[in-house]
Amino acid sequence: MSEMTKRFLKEAFAGESQAHMRYLIFAEKAEEEGFKNVARLFRAIAYAEFVHAKNHLTELGEVGKTADNLGAAVEGETFEVEEMYPAYREVAESQGEAGAQRSFSFALRAEEIHADLYGKAREAVLKGQDTDIGKIFVCPVCGCTAVGETPGRCPVCGCPRERFAEF
Repeated sequence: MSEMTKRFLKEAFAGESQAHMRYLIFAEKAEEEGFKNVARLFRAIAYAEFVHAKNHLTELGEVGKTADNLGAAVEGETFEVEEMYPAYREVAESQGEAGAQRSFSFALRAEEIHADLYGKAREAVLKGQDTDIGKIFVCPVCGCTAVGETPGRCPVCGCPRERFAEF
């Protein structure tokens, strides 16, 4: 593939991915405000943006076997933990941006857990097994992820367990 086309596919993937997430967030807000059909519209178009992003990533050859995908996930989460979020948090702190600093700190702590969970799942897949995992709970405030049981309150942000999303 030519470098220009590759770059354009990566840029399109990033844009479609952001639109997908933005529209899901907008849908949540519309739902909170009582606009059920607007929320449904946002979710439908968010799904279309997901389809576009999936097509671009597939064309780039970046969707592999599950073990490879888990390896890429571990690598991405580890980069966020070791380099990206510490640097972002430091800049936010130096600029007195408390909200951004909190957001980066929440993400960093959750990404540590995600890297560990992906690593364990990859080990199982490399042995030809599915990962042995119970219920998964995610904090709606900070993204902290717990397996099996949720603590009474989120260990990162203090959110009560009743608000966690279950997967």
